[in-house]
Amino acid sequence: MSGERETVRGDAVALRAHLARGGLIAYPTESCYGLGCDPRNLQALRRLIALKGRSAAKGMLLIADRYRRLAPYVGRLAAADRAHMQRSWPGPVTWVVPASRACPALLTGGRPTIAVRVTAHPGAARLCRELGMALVSTSANKTGRKPAKTAAECRKIFGARVRVVPGRIGTRKRPSTLIDLATGTVLRP
Repeated sequence: MSGERETVRGDAVALRAHLARGGLIAYPTESCYGLGCDPRNLQALRRLIALKGRSAAKGMLLIADRYRRLAPYVGRLAAADRAHMQRSWPGPVTWVVPASRACPALLTGGRPTIAVRVTAHPGAARLCRELGMALVSTSANKTGRKPAKTAAECRKIFGARVRVVPGRIGTRKRPSTLIDLATGTVLRP
């Protein structure tokens, strides 16, 4: 068991270095593989947007294993709003909330909001915990195509441009529910 733990730590160190250099990763999430990077690295965000063929105006979603890792990207929230969000976490609910002033425009798509989720997927949560950061999380696919469901599919789609973290996706058939915190509107069921 301790050998297994050391391997995970070693992998986390290598992944952290990869992300610090602007690298991209693909990793299992609740319903498909996610494509991600360090949300603070603008070079990586640009690479991810270009690789997917995605409009920068769409913005990005962030996941983490706990709210504390998302907090630097989130603007001021009333205590009741934060408590309301946290009752749905960890889980497959993504909230659109005010973005902090420090939140890069490439994450928000130029809007005053950011989408955030505390993931319930054990592998994705462990990855965030071991890396000590929130991660960008968008489906691992080219825009308009089906999301990858396996590590092999990710390798086929992206080749060496993305480091693939092996694992199993969750059992959800659909992406997370997306809710606007300010209005309560469900943007994606």
